[in-house]
Amino acid sequence: MPQSPVPVFEAADEISKEASVIVILQTARSGFGPRAAALDAQIGGILSRACSDPATLAESSTCIDVIAPQAIAAKRVIILALGKAEAVTALSLARAGGALAAHLESKGESTATLVLDPTADVCQSGAEILARVALGMRLRRYRFDMRNQRQGAGADRTLRVQLVGASDAELAPALARINAIADGVEYARTLVNLPPNHLHPDSFHDHLEPLREAGIEVEMLDAAQLTELGMNALLAVGAGSVRAPRVAVLRYRGKGSPAQPLAFVGKGVCFDSGGLCIKGGSQMFDMKGDMGGAAAVVGLLIALARQGSPVHAVGVLGIAENMPSGTALKPRDIITTASGQTVEVFDTDAEGRLLLADCLYYAATRFNPSVIVDLATLTYSVTRGLGSIFAGLFSTDDALASQMIAAGETVGERFWRLPLDRAYDEGLKSPFADLRHHAKDMEDGDAPYAAAFLRHFTEDRPWVHLDIASKELTDTDRPLARQGATAFGVQMLEEWVQANRAKN
Repeated sequence: MPQSPVPVFEAADEISKEASVIVILQTARSGFGPRAAALDAQIGGILSRACSDPATLAESSTCIDVIAPQAIAAKRVIILALGKAEAVTALSLARAGGALAAHLESKGESTATLVLDPTADVCQSGAEILARVALGMRLRRYRFDMRNQRQGAGADRTLRVQLVGASDAELAPALARINAIADGVEYARTLVNLPPNHLHPDSFHDHLEPLREAGIEVEMLDAAQLTELGMNALLAVGAGSVRAPRVAVLRYRGKGSPAQPLAFVGKGVCFDSGGLCIKGGSQMFDMKGDMGGAAAVVGLLIALARQGSPVHAVGVLGIAENMPSGTALKPRDIITTASGQTVEVFDTDAEGRLLLADCLYYAATRFNPSVIVDLATLTYSVTRGLGSIFAGLFSTDDALASQMIAAGETVGERFWRLPLDRAYDEGLKSPFADLRHHAKDMEDGDAPYAAAFLRHFTEDRPWVHLDIASKELTDTDRPLARQGATAFGVQMLEEWVQANRAKN
């Protein structure tokens, strides 16, 4: 796979005499701890002078780079500002780690020793601080690149980092979790970053090998099986493509997990041309990312499995291409879904809700889940309504909604709850079928109408619908991601699962 080498993190008791880059993790107004103070004395107080202005360390993620004198073997010492102690959070630590990774890369450094002295007024333990900084370094370091001619292509060096300030026994579980999270995020990013001639319904199963390696059961349902199951809505979405739709069924059962699973349903439209209601060129350019929901489910299951989380989770991925042809889905077609409900189709570019209708019903009826969560790059309207800050969240359960919003705030994947009201069903009435597949006025708040439509296929299970449209890709570098896929949703759902295992 065309992704960068995975950074290596290991605990160390003290700063090695051979360390070439030393990074001091420092909060504002706390003064140097014993290790940093000893190093400062050894190099003549350079670090104290560099931090003499109180404002220097107040801004989290600032990197103060000092060229080390000959008194020590290291060639540079970096002070990584963590901001005010009382404002340190898991997210701010990860973003500081991302800033450090970018700084080290800009200097051509592939090794570093992170040093954390005991820090007052910080809620996190030393192991958690170091691990969250390491997570940020991994996420920012990730690179997807298929260029053969790029300078250094194929020769990216592995970043090796020693962590000083917590014992190996303390660090091991914290690093196990953040490495599992990063594995999931990075693989989800890679799936979205892959071009549509590499990832499509015929090849999707080949890209699920990391799931099998992590101990996750993978079952692929082909078109004949989907026909037998009555999944005509999903089949209709992919009817215009030469590549028939599939459903991937994923199952992870951690040791000691409950019998009733959590179900995660992902929209996996590998390319969305809009079908016969074809998109304009500029709207189509990023449509390889229309499987971002399915990628997030894959990433979540990898993250849970690789840390051995004691949960029972299933994933159902609806995989298709929405293409125009003589066999494509047409406006005014009426389809009988797997649930038996008939749906009158209008805009063939609103294909995601058709695909999800069958997958939601399948997840609800096959697995008897305690909760169903779906993720989909579903509607333009959620982006128009919320802008670039929040993704949309709809839910039939107030507690679930609150838990997920809180989890998103913890990791920086922010959601805003939108209305899921029976009044929207009025706009989904058809004189010829059980449901219209969207409201008569496409400008009349399409996102809540889409959610209202999907609710009809959840079999009244506790359900959360996450509309992550426009969150799957970024066209600029961000604190925790380069340009390209973001894997939005993986970290939020992992945090939600871990924080609420006993409740659900």
